[in-house]
Amino acid sequence: MGLVYSTNKDLMDNASAPQVVETLPPAKQKLVVAIDRRNRGGKQVTLVKGFVGSDEDLTTLSKVLKNKCGAGGSAKDGEIIIQGDFRDKILNILLSLGYVAKRGN
Repeated sequence: MGLVYSTNKDLMDNASAPQVVETLPPAKQKLVVAIDRRNRGGKQVTLVKGFVGSDEDLTTLSKVLKNKCGAGGSAKDGEIIIQGDFRDKILNILLSLGYVAKRGN
């Protein structure tokens, strides 16, 4: 169980310090490119899972992939969602950028 109450102000300042997530270099990332059809109204999306790093770097990679595929999408929680079936194209783009990526289900 964590701290419930304290009158020590220094203690609370340390607890609220933001956690900085360091982005792994592309060669150390292990990304999985898969297709998903569940809970999407019958539409297909391409998922890129396994990204370890900051939200800014995830958003940057997402923009690159969306731009090269000419499709919309989003990025959150270490996962990139691209609208449509672009598994092979995204896999080739990631490999050319130096990422370790493989095709999922």
